[in-house]
Amino acid sequence: MSFAREAGRAVRSTLVLWVIGAIIYPFAMIAIGQIVFPFQANGSLITDNSTGQVVGSALIGQPFSSDRYFNSRPSTTSYSTADPKKDDAGVLKTGVSGASNLAPSNPALMERIKGKDDPDPSKKVEGDFTRLKTAGVQPTGDLVYTSGSSLDPHITPEAAIAQIARVAKARGVQPNQLETLIAQNTDGRFLGIFGEPGVNVLKLNLALDQIKG
Repeated sequence: MSFAREAGRAVRSTLVLWVIGAIIYPFAMIAIGQIVFPFQANGSLITDNSTGQVVGSALIGQPFSSDRYFNSRPSTTSYSTADPKKDDAGVLKTGVSGASNLAPSNPALMERIKGKDDPDPSKKVEGDFTRLKTAGVQPTGDLVYTSGSSLDPHITPEAAIAQIARVAKARGVQPNQLETLIAQNTDGRFLGIFGEPGVNVLKLNLALDQIKG
């Protein structure tokens, strides 16, 4: 075979593979995603039933700290809510997710969890453990420690149950109503065997707002 014929075959093969890999395959995957998994393919967005507005994603956590809501898991990046123009803590300098990688003996981690006593009230720091105990919440591991991604949308059912008394008191509702909401917003194990059950905090708090206190 001549060189020109071999070169032409190589060029045609390259073009065919490029069309398949760069055009047909990506658009086929987009079409399948939009038809079979439209919710997941579009970011698993959650809307507020009362307003119809998008309030977040089922896959990314949000900070909740009010006594009227179930609190989220702590985040090293404040769930990426920092303002890039006012990022004094430097949360966004190294990206929008990730763990702190602090060892259990790290003073900064201990200060955040246990707090810091100081004769000067302005320098005194209340730790997360003390804050939870003061609010009547029995601290669980996921209410004290951050996740690996820092964007975890879930807490354990135990962490949600531990907050029932505080939320019920703040809203003037019956604890059994909150127990029902927690059960309704608990995601089970993947395929029934992988991972652990988790409560989606955003979904739970949206459902909470529908209850009349």
